[in-house]
Amino acid sequence: MNHLDPRSPLVFDTKSLGRRPGSMERLQRTVEAPADFGTDVIGVPQGAPIELDLRLESVVEGVLVTGSARATATGACVRCLEPVDLEVDGVFQELFAYADRAAHHREVGADDAETEEEHTLEGDLFDLEPVLRDAVVPSLPFQPVCQDDCPGLCSECGARLADDPEHHHEVIDPRWAALQALTTDTEEKRN
Repeated sequence: MNHLDPRSPLVFDTKSLGRRPGSMERLQRTVEAPADFGTDVIGVPQGAPIELDLRLESVVEGVLVTGSARATATGACVRCLEPVDLEVDGVFQELFAYADRAAHHREVGADDAETEEEHTLEGDLFDLEPVLRDAVVPSLPFQPVCQDDCPGLCSECGARLADDPEHHHEVIDPRWAALQALTTDTEEKRN
């Protein structure tokens, strides 16, 4: 069994909260983003700051953690490949069950789907990283763009169309290319 490291920035100690239902504590903390906190296209870079605003509440079953996270994700526009910086917010609420309560819950017949998604306290510690990942990563855009009306890149030469809105190429349909040659020959004979 992996044990939580209390020095980890996303591991929180609930000892001061106690086990008396109704006890509450508010925390604000800025932590560094863990590795792979996003998708292949956009994500919060490892080590970038994540601002957490948490409310820890002691309940009969464990500790109810309600909070929000704010960070800046970076990536590339899927249309023009320019860098994109995007503020992301994630909100979450998760119950971290006391180990004895979680064991009892499994004993009395909780179904497998419930126990897979169950988060438990390890002693007085809980790890917020999986909950934070579930709250922030799905809120990232699937296809980030630098601006809503980004025209992208020219399909012929790769030029960024936002830099030159009048950019275009004379493209002749290959089916009409033979006729184009005839009109060019006719114009040369006239001159």
